[in-house]
Amino acid sequence: MSEAQASGHCCMPSVAGQSVGDAGRVQPPRQQADPADPPDPADPADPADVLLPGGEFLMGAEDPDGVAGDGEGPVRRVRVASFRIDAHAVSNARFAAFVADTGYRTDAERLGWSYVFAGFLPAALRRGAARPEATPWWCAVGGASWREPEGAGSGVAGREDHPVVHVSWYDAAAYAAWAGKRLPTEAEWEYAARGGLEQRRYPWGDELDPAGEHPYRCNIWRGVFPTRNTAADGYRGTAPVDAFAPNGFGLYNMSGNVWEWCADWWAVGHQGRPDRPLVNPQGPPDGTRKVIRGGSHLCHASYCNRYRVAARTANTPDSSSGHTGFRCVASAP
Repeated sequence: MSEAQASGHCCMPSVAGQSVGDAGRVQPPRQQADPADPPDPADPADPADVLLPGGEFLMGAEDPDGVAGDGEGPVRRVRVASFRIDAHAVSNARFAAFVADTGYRTDAERLGWSYVFAGFLPAALRRGAARPEATPWWCAVGGASWREPEGAGSGVAGREDHPVVHVSWYDAAAYAAWAGKRLPTEAEWEYAARGGLEQRRYPWGDELDPAGEHPYRCNIWRGVFPTRNTAADGYRGTAPVDAFAPNGFGLYNMSGNVWEWCADWWAVGHQGRPDRPLVNPQGPPDGTRKVIRGGSHLCHASYCNRYRVAARTANTPDSSSGHTGFRCVASAP
């Protein structure tokens, strides 16, 4: 395990202390989306949601392959109330509808840059890009945003059904408010990801690639990270939001594809025990980082195996990157 991996926050670099020319120093006031005009429920771009009846489950893991310092354990019994959750992550098409309705500008657009994986960039742009010291496969690219995921001149044409990326926690929360929803608590997210299975490593069981006609169940890095991705699972970058088989609750891509923001502030000291449930835990009242869950298409066992359902990490709420998105939930009546 590398030093960066052990730190617990290697998977998604922070905007803190990084700038890209003048753009990195210009920070106009953050925009608030108007939640008074929610989307039309009949809108075909709106992701279908799934009603989960709530209940108790064992949250966390004491996995020997877990990341030291991430606070995956101890295993504790948690009870969550009924809620509705998007069947898949918010897509580029759905986020575009939100922007068209509100005129919202994301943090990456306000700042003028975001993080892009170096392997997706032409050599000239890679050579000139600022990179975080601990994770040099990330490049701070001027003009990168949800509209232009690889920087100026790129676009999302043909990727309308892929998850929106380059969105900060603030951006995700603004979209959720507009949609009349909210971001999931970390407990809700893990309850949903497990799909009714107890203490399994992945949403489908304990084997990453089960034997069978369709062995691949998620979009992660296949090959040698960070230099060669075989794309054996079908994708070098993001995949459509409904790619691969859903879990037992009918939810897609709860492992891999893109990281997903949760409502909770980050903490590693958890209360609770297996025989006495915590009820609807919300996380700490404040902090400096927000929880992200699920792993992404850049995760690989040799460096970051955080595509396990108990795995977790965090980033500052104003940070964004090309492998982080979100899905929404709503409390059930």
